[in-house]
This record gives sequence, C-alpha cells and structure tokens, in this order.
Amino acid sequence: MGVWRWRRNPLRRPTDLFEAWVAFAALVCVLLVAPAIGWVAGVQVDGTLQRAAREQRQERHLVPAVVVRPAPESASAAASAPPSGASADPSAPSAQQTAPQRTQIVAAWTAPDGSSHEGTVPAAEEPPRPGERFRIWTDAHGRVVGQPLDPSSAAVHAGVAGLAAAIAVAVLGETVRRLVVRRLMHQRYIRLDRAWAAAGPDWGRAGAGS
Repeated sequence: MGVWRWRRNPLRRPTDLFEAWVAFAALVCVLLVAPAIGWVAGVQVDGTLQRAAREQRQERHLVPAVVVRPAPESASAAASAPPSGASADPSAPSAQQTAPQRTQIVAAWTAPDGSSHEGTVPAAEEPPRPGERFRIWTDAHGRVVGQPLDPSSAAVHAGVAGLAAAIAVAVLGETVRRLVVRRLMHQRYIRLDRAWAAAGPDWGRAGAGS
C-alpha cells in the first residue's frame, strides 16, 4: 500500500508524496529505530540491575538463626482462633478463601560483625518449634534485609524493559503516522469542498465550459 504514491503521474498530489514519506519514516521507525532503542534500553537496565545485584550480594549475608519463641501477636492470634471441632460462623470467610500468612516468631542470630541480635521474623517452616535452626538474610550489622537480587531475574527484568521500550517507540511512530494522515485527509476534504463550491453552481450547464 502506498507504493503508487511514489510513481510520477499527473494525478499525484504533493500531499500524496508527503504521505508516502511519512509511511516510509514510520516503517523505518518500527523495523530499525524501535529495536535499536529497545536493545539500548535493555542493556542500560541490565547493567544497572546487575550492579545492584552485585552490591546486594556483597552487602547481604545469609546467617544462621534459632527459633526462640512464637511472636506475641502470633500467640494471641492462635489463642483467638476457634478450635478445630467448633462450628464456624457462616458469615466468616472460609479457610480456603483466606490468604495464608507465615507465622511470626522471635529468633536470635549472630551478625557477620559478631554482634548478637534478637527480633521478630517470619518462620521458615510451619509450625515453628523453639530451638529449630534456619537461615535469614542480614546486612553486616545484623539488620534483617531481603534476599539479594538474582542475576537471572535481573536479566529477565532488563529484557522486559527493553521489549516495552521497543513497543512504545513502535506504537508512537504508528500513532504519529496516523495523526499526520488524518490531518492530510482533512486538508484534502477542505480543498475538495472549496473546489466544488467554485464549480458546483455551473456544473452541467451549456456554455459553462464543463
């Protein structure tokens, strides 16, 4: 479509040639510019995330912890729960509809710098028993932190970001093309209305040159 607009013929209007150039620019944007921008964006995001992952692996440590006792709020929640043999309230949500929550416990651990800590953390296993050992992520001073970013997950996020950037550029190019074509069509209709208003009253009359 649109190839005929490039051909030289007496019926070709300047707007036809301009529309052909706009379509060509949009095609180049979709086939070349969008993938290039997506690749650059993916590489930039991957570099940033990989650096963050390396820094997190250096700053965060997996240390052993020991279960001391259930957390006070967990114990109170267990005490307020109805016994297994009691009838449940029909208006209350069922156990299958309630999202599972990990039990909070009080644990003790030793930080990489040698300091001792005790705090409330999610239980690694259900049900938690005092004296059980598990591992948690902490910083060098023993503060509980999240698991460091995995390099493979960072690469996936970077790929998604690059793909999103490429799609956004392609959609933007096609949107601009449609807006330009719509504007050209509007101008053509205006010129057609003016030409018809000038020639319409004499259309078909003898001696009017039609």
